[in-house]
This record gives sequence, structure tokens and C-alpha cells, in this order.
Amino acid sequence: MCGVFGIRSADRDVARVSYFGLFALQHRGQESAGIAVSDDGRLTVLRDLGLVTQVFTEEKLRGLHGQVAIGHTRYSTTGSTHWTNSQPLVHHGRARTVALGHNGNLVNATELREQLAGDGVKLVTTSDTEVIAALIANDPGAARRGRRERDGAGSRARSRSPPSPKGSCIGFRDPHGFRPLVLGRLDGDWVLASETCALDLVGAELEREVGLGELVVIDDDGLQRRAGGARRRTAARSACSSSSTSRGRTRALPASRSHGARVRMGERLAEEAPVEADLVLPIPDSGTPAAIGFARATGIDFSEGLIKNRYVGRTFIQPDQGLREQGVKLKFNPLAEVTGKRVVVGRRLDRARQHDAADRGDAVRRRRRRGARADLVAARSSPSATTGSTSPTRTS
Repeated sequence: MCGVFGIRSADRDVARVSYFGLFALQHRGQESAGIAVSDDGRLTVLRDLGLVTQVFTEEKLRGLHGQVAIGHTRYSTTGSTHWTNSQPLVHHGRARTVALGHNGNLVNATELREQLAGDGVKLVTTSDTEVIAALIANDPGAARRGRRERDGAGSRARSRSPPSPKGSCIGFRDPHGFRPLVLGRLDGDWVLASETCALDLVGAELEREVGLGELVVIDDDGLQRRAGGARRRTAARSACSSSSTSRGRTRALPASRSHGARVRMGERLAEEAPVEADLVLPIPDSGTPAAIGFARATGIDFSEGLIKNRYVGRTFIQPDQGLREQGVKLKFNPLAEVTGKRVVVGRRLDRARQHDAADRGDAVRRRRRRGARADLVAARSSPSATTGSTSPTRTS
């Protein structure tokens, strides 16, 4: 999961707008951040490991001039946590120069790497994002052909030069809509973002989600929309359940629709796995709606059992288990009031990536050390993209 942002404007400080957009998308990736700008067709990129506020200073933002900007926050799923894999990635190809920010995975990246190597194209990172950038930069028809050849999930924002004298901002989405991408307007300027919380922060109005397999181009002529063709018409929508129900911000589309779903999951769990308890406790933040639903359905009192340190970032997207465990120790402080109580704990369990829920399990163990009895862990399971099912988890 990563965050992408893009804007084209002749009159705004596009780098600063992108900075605020990335700040709103920080929850989607904490390993690295970057912004690329196109100034009359010349690309400049600033990227580094760290949070958005650590990578960018006022002095650095003042040095990023241009009419087009894209930004990226990274949570690595392919490629190591190394500076070379931070984004946006810039690739200078035979046909054009491209800066690309990518959220998703390619399942045929190895095949495409071999194809590019056979064409004499050198790749220097371990990220599949560079494969996409190289395809687009080295083939005059790659904006269309690249979408056909790559296979996998993702949404992308990219800046290119030429053909537009001032550069173009392009966003495209995989044919199944697995990763989110929304389109907004900031007065007369078009904006792309992974979630609507970024639009809210910069003052843009939501227009719509980018469609399945759709490519949108923002250039001198305004917004141009290009559908994905036959594959788009036949593909079934398969949105990432983890992204929409666990990782996105509750206020943001498409995640805002999941707040009610989270509450209903808690209510459904109360029907399927009732239990006698004294309190229903959430593991904040994504477990809170499920705990509310469980408490509402059973009539059991809802209460805080863990106080969250708001100065600690997201812990489950840390790259290894040791860092996640240490992060939980910094993040959660169990309350003494739960000692001796029978509690139902609302937490998020994503079966597709159960190790990402390890910090919730660590938090439960910390609460147990306070003396609370966990008769039932109300696991708000994300609906499976393949089975459409949810499963409660009982512990003793």
C-alpha cells in the first residue's frame, strides 16, 4: 500500500500542494516520500527515506518549481527498503522522460524485466515500479501498450515530458480497480489522489473515482479521459478489501463506505458468537467501529482499555516484526481499570496479510498482562476478495 498524488496548475505552487496531499496520505506509507515537478518540461525529483515532514523542509519545497507535480509515500511490498526504491522514480527513455509514482504490484514483473533487458534497457532498482516507468519511457505507444502488457494491481500518477511543452500529469488504474484512485478539482485545476482525504486537505472537490482500467491525461487541453478497452469492459471489480476496510482513513473514499461496514461486522459477530462480558474494548483505530457495533448489538458497555499515543505513527506497516512490537510498546498504554474484567476486544484481522495484524495481537497481550480476561476477541475480518466471507476468531 502506497499513497499517490498529482496536480497540474500554471498558477499554483504545485510542490507545496503535493506536500499537503502527501501529508494527508502519510498513513498509506511511512518508509519514504518524494515529489517530482515538471518545469516547462524539465523534471526535478526530491525523494528520501522517512516521513513527509522529515523529507521536505521549507527550503527544499521552495526549490521545487513547475507546473506539474506528483508525490508518493511508500510502503514496500516489492523491493527492499532502500533509497533507490523510493518514489517517484525518474526514467530517461528513448521516447520520453517519465517520473512515476505507483501503488500496487505487478505479477509479471520478472517477465517484463527480461523483455526490457533484451531491448537493452538498464534497470537499477528492485522495485516493479521501475519496470512500468521503463516501458512508458522507451516506447512511443507504451502509455497504451504498457497497460496491456503489465498484469497486476495498481494505481499510478506520473508526469511526462514531452509532448506537452509544460509536461502532462497522467493517472491510470488497473482493470479490476484493485487499488484506489480519485479525481478532484481545485478551482479550475485537476488533482489526482489515492484517497479523498488528500483532496479535503488541499481544498479540492471530489469529482469521481478513476474508472476500472481508465487512463486520464491532464495537459494543456485540460482533462482527457481514455478508457481501458475490451479488457475493462469484461473485468470484474475486485477492490482490495484490506485497503478499503483496514488501511484507508475512515473519512476517505473509498474507505468511508467501510465505516458502516466495520460497524455491521461487529454487529454480525455479536449474532454469530455471543459471549458474556463486562466490557467491549477497541484496539484503536481501525478496530473501534467493530467494537462499537458489537457493544451496540449486545448491550455490553463500551469502554476504552488502551490509550493511544498520537505521536507514534502506524506500526503495522513497519517492515519487520521487531519494529512492529517495539512500536506497539510506544503506542498503547493499557488502563488499570480493565484488571479482572471480562472483555471483548475489537480489532482488525486481515486474513490476506495476518502478520500485519501482529501489532493488534501484541496490544491484546499487553492488556492481558494487566490482568484482563479475553473471553472473545472480536476480530473484524476484512471480507475476502475471492470468497466474500468473514470469520470471527475466538480465543481463551
